[in-house]
Amino acid sequence: MDSTLACLAAWMPRQRWYAAKGRPPSLRLIAWWDLPTDPGATVRTFLVSDEGSLPPVLYQLPVVARATAAVEASPDHVIGSPEPGTTFIDGPHDPAYAGALLQLVTEGGDGRGPGTVITGTTTAPGLSGAGRRSRVLAGEQSNTSIIYESADGAVPVICKVFRQLHAGLNPDIELQTALANHGSPHVPRAIGSVEGTWPDTATRGTVTGSLAFAQEFLPDVDDAWRVALRAAAAGEDFTVRARDLGAATADVHLDLAELFPTVPSGPDVRDAMSATWLRRLAIAEAEVPAIAERREAIEAVYERALDAAWPPLQRIHGDYHLGQVLGSPEHGWMLLDFEGEPLRPMAERRSPDLALRDVAGMLRSFDYVAGSIRLDQPDRSPEGMLAWARAARQAFLDGYAQVADVDLALERTLLAALELDKAVYEAIYEARNRPTWVAIPLRAIGRLVGQPSTTSLRTTA
Repeated sequence: MDSTLACLAAWMPRQRWYAAKGRPPSLRLIAWWDLPTDPGATVRTFLVSDEGSLPPVLYQLPVVARATAAVEASPDHVIGSPEPGTTFIDGPHDPAYAGALLQLVTEGGDGRGPGTVITGTTTAPGLSGAGRRSRVLAGEQSNTSIIYESADGAVPVICKVFRQLHAGLNPDIELQTALANHGSPHVPRAIGSVEGTWPDTATRGTVTGSLAFAQEFLPDVDDAWRVALRAAAAGEDFTVRARDLGAATADVHLDLAELFPTVPSGPDVRDAMSATWLRRLAIAEAEVPAIAERREAIEAVYERALDAAWPPLQRIHGDYHLGQVLGSPEHGWMLLDFEGEPLRPMAERRSPDLALRDVAGMLRSFDYVAGSIRLDQPDRSPEGMLAWARAARQAFLDGYAQVADVDLALERTLLAALELDKAVYEAIYEARNRPTWVAIPLRAIGRLVGQPSTTSLRTTA
């Protein structure tokens, strides 16, 4: 087993979903299980804890072991050889694992290992997984998704394999399945999921958590980020589509408030949120000098929000931006990826929050469309991009307010604070990862703190 862990540890830092960039993992084997497959391959999934992270991070690593002489996989998908004559392949890129996973989510079943049981559950009875080709979706950061398609016109499926695991039901499964079963036209059909129970080293008991989630795949569609970026670059009006997106967002929020309990936003909620805002601001102040210069003005926006009226808390998307929405010619805007911010603890991601947080996230995303074009085309008139973002933001708010039946002008102070907090977070991220992009959130911060609290929402973009 030492050779297996060494092989995995050498491979993991090159993967996009590995959290501790620039540091080799220090792995501890927690559990493993096998899935049935054809002769010539062994399909085994390892749960390993990276003890070098604080707190430790638990990873799910599906592996297909084959005789080295029989391996046909691309070198990019080969993990290594833990022992002579045997080669490990990253499971999602091998048909043996992809087929076994599809069977779990379309037909059910289980897998077992020492102290571990995993169970597949289907929510689309009668959907066959036979005869489908599999491929891995490129570009994902924190998970790995496998797309299954067939030539006979069967419903295409996409199955997301969660790489970083947490105890508890993943909200991506919980919320999207509930919305789909409720008949929401704004989410894809849920197909099935995989749950596991494995040893918990902290309590010496066991924990249960989500391992994978399958849903209908929408082929030949673009996400809203690409659609908006093309429109902005071409100078095309986006207000109709932005208004429709606001309406779809409000419709999903209304369904979530009906399907799950809401919670009053009392003093304890405000105190906790205020502490989060100020903690993030302190980090930003230390890393981004331009924010330190505006600290008092930022705190003033937060203080005004704490004195404003707050709506009840409810379940929300939690990580909402244009990249989390698909534009379907048949269904309109479709929302995806309800798992919330992947690095937050599962209990926090499943807790009720302010629906306005999703609204603020989308407003920031429109700003990023305009800001990215300004960075890519520095000779382009900034006024045109600012006008495009302003119009898209306002149309989104109009569509949201109409369907949600709320007067957002009465909640502008709280919305401004949530958008400001999001921009402060963005400034930290950009300063650490893309310094040339930090101007985008900094411009938003300057705009948000430079407005009197009585300013109409129509001038906040």
